[in-house]
Amino acid sequence: MTKDSTAERQFREFVVTRSPALMRLAYLLAGGDQHAAEDLLQIALAKTAARWAGVGNPEMYVRRVMYRQQVNSWRLRWRRRETQVAVLPDEARGDDTPALDLKVTVRGALARITPRQRAVLVLRFFEDLPEAEVARMLGCSVGTVRSTTHRSLARLRELAPELDEQRPAREVLQ
Repeated sequence: MTKDSTAERQFREFVVTRSPALMRLAYLLAGGDQHAAEDLLQIALAKTAARWAGVGNPEMYVRRVMYRQQVNSWRLRWRRRETQVAVLPDEARGDDTPALDLKVTVRGALARITPRQRAVLVLRFFEDLPEAEVARMLGCSVGTVRSTTHRSLARLRELAPELDEQRPAREVLQ
């Protein structure tokens, strides 16, 4: 087996085993847009494949690529000054269990906050990263992460006050 085929096999195994978890992260970063999440993960995996031999921790590398790629797309959107509007389904879902209602509430509230606020909340509470790591990944100061976290949580409480009585959002989103 050659070095190239070994690396290719290792990359394929990584993609097969870690794609579901990475897709959940991409979905959250993309604000619940399945197609954007798939694109985000595909871009991150393509960039990782190109540098596979030099990547020490492939999972962290893919996650970092996704964070940066998503932040770059937000910056480009901001420059174009496009506004996204959530489209509500024509019909309600048949399953109205409390867990599903909570997931819908959390995802709806996350979709209504700014992309930067969503990224900070996902990194802090879903990924459970410390403030310093979030600041490094997003290219801002720790103070910015703290203030953004505070404002983001306040905005979520305003958008969905029923979340205060529920389980932590991290449990709901998994």
